[in-house]
Amino acid sequence: MTRRFATGPAPHVPPSASVGGVMRQVLYALVPGIAAHAWFFGPAIFVQLLLATSFALALEALMLRLRGRNVRPFLADYSAVVTAVLFVLCIPPLTPWWVVLTGMIFAIVIAKHLYGGLGNNLFNPAMVAYVAVLIGFPQELTAWLPPASIAAYTPGLSDAVYAILTGDLPRGLAWDAVSAATPLDTIRTAVASGQMVVEARVAPQFGDFGGLGWEWIANWYALGGLWLLWKRIISWHAPVAMIGTVLLLGTAAWLMDPGSNPVPLQHVFSGGLILGAFFIATDPVSGCTSTRGRLVFGAGAGLLTLVIRRWGAYPDGVAFAVLLMNMAAPTIDYYTQPRIYGEQEKQREP
Repeated sequence: MTRRFATGPAPHVPPSASVGGVMRQVLYALVPGIAAHAWFFGPAIFVQLLLATSFALALEALMLRLRGRNVRPFLADYSAVVTAVLFVLCIPPLTPWWVVLTGMIFAIVIAKHLYGGLGNNLFNPAMVAYVAVLIGFPQELTAWLPPASIAAYTPGLSDAVYAILTGDLPRGLAWDAVSAATPLDTIRTAVASGQMVVEARVAPQFGDFGGLGWEWIANWYALGGLWLLWKRIISWHAPVAMIGTVLLLGTAAWLMDPGSNPVPLQHVFSGGLILGAFFIATDPVSGCTSTRGRLVFGAGAGLLTLVIRRWGAYPDGVAFAVLLMNMAAPTIDYYTQPRIYGEQEKQREP
């Protein structure tokens, strides 16, 4: 029996993946992490996904019209949907709708289309959106819910819709009573006040390695990232370099001063490190293209994440680290581009 293989035109190499196909694979890989997020923090994330995706697609269509481009092909490539989903995974579940809209304006209009559209953006649009709203709406972006297993109140679907559309809680509840600091913020605050990390970790929002619930969400993001590696949607260089740098330097800092530095797995399984390593640092547009460049990019993002978490004004730092490395990506690619075949031999000619 003759076996058929998918080939393209001469020289008969397999056809390259479409943008829409790649973006769909990314969305599939995010499903386990989204499901885990809903399990631990309630169904509000589904409301946010619907809102952000609607805003992103509407703004995408508007900008394409203003630029005189055909709307249908670009809406069908799912790039705006991926941006919206990644943004939602970085914000508190009950973030008001106007904050989400502001984030999508920064992501789609400013970070994407003002740079020339898909393939021309210097910065990762989802991270631009997150940093913009983090700076512009600090109070709303710190209203994180504790995991359902330790929470006094976890909003159901109707309560989540009410809170997101009005910016207030139902039944006269106060934000201070239902929100809690994230594990990374708890450690940062404790160390700044003179406490030891081991004392801060007695708080109920901590799990075995990282934050309660957050460590399981990170595991499912990692599973999705491994799926993308298996499907060859992404390469291993940036994720391994980013996570490896955090583990290596985090271990060194913990050994030198365990009172002020958490165990390295705390860095990995809290906050957005796994999401950033597999789904954000691997962005083929705003990241590096050369093999060595991806290693440098990932290592730099890991280093900057640790620096920001330890000495910066924000408890996580992944988004800022990625944006800083986005600025350095063209220079990194310039100095890490592979040698052209035959270049060395040519230099030897008299």
